[in-house]
Amino acid sequence: MNIQDVKHISVLGAGSMGHQIAMLCALGGFSTTIYDIQEKALEQAKEALDFQMGKWVQKGKISQEGLDQAFARLSFTTNLEGAVGNTDFVIEAVVEKLDVKRELFAVVDRLAPPHAILASNSSTIASSKIADVTRRPEKVCNMHFFFPALVMDCVEVVMSETTSEETAAVTLAVCEKINRTGVLLRKETWGFIANRLLFALNNEALKLYEEGICDYKDIDTIVKKALNHPMGPFELMDLSGIDVGYYALAEKYKETGNEEDKPSASLEEKVKAGTLGRKTGKGWYEYEKTGVKAK
Repeated sequence: MNIQDVKHISVLGAGSMGHQIAMLCALGGFSTTIYDIQEKALEQAKEALDFQMGKWVQKGKISQEGLDQAFARLSFTTNLEGAVGNTDFVIEAVVEKLDVKRELFAVVDRLAPPHAILASNSSTIASSKIADVTRRPEKVCNMHFFFPALVMDCVEVVMSETTSEETAAVTLAVCEKINRTGVLLRKETWGFIANRLLFALNNEALKLYEEGICDYKDIDTIVKKALNHPMGPFELMDLSGIDVGYYALAEKYKETGNEEDKPSASLEEKVKAGTLGRKTGKGWYEYEKTGVKAK
């Protein structure tokens, strides 16, 4: 199998990552289907893409004709069999919970053609923890996009011990065709590269805040002004979704039992309260039409 054999891509999950990944694939010339179990999620994905891509047209990043062609290649469905039954490449972008991903991959493996590659957009869960529920472990890998996918250029392509060179090569070629820089990692590690570095910073920031050493707003200011980061760690948590980081840490803690891996009390508090960041209108900061303010 090579990149010329990839005509159709299925993206599973219409959330903040999934719908943007799907649009990238459609813009790259692939016939693309977005699947989600909830019709409402698909409707919200359509609305978000109409809004986001409308801005691209206004800014001259794409012509209206080019956008219309991309949307013509994009379809939405709640029928999983219809989404993957004739696909060549699957990108999973559902919630960061191992049991959910394993259950989904087992079903997709039965429904998708034998040649199809099954990639996970997981930010922390290695594909080796998922591949064993399929009959094609050599065709399973990680394809980790960064949020927001329509803006961020990098994609971490991660091989497990069973991922074939062919699968890695085709996945990197898909990255190239959708105008993203794919970086190949031949060895799995929790969080891969970017998130392993990012979680180290976030965990230290949370400790400083919870120990009363520094307010979260001041930590963000120091990180931006002293380290020259474009966003502070708490701002970035809000952007990515506080629940995403929480569930990633919860999975790691479940695996290791190490108290240092346990999600912090402040993260758990926000997840239970449903204040997950920008997508809910409130996280560490509050988000209004007029801008952002500290809570």
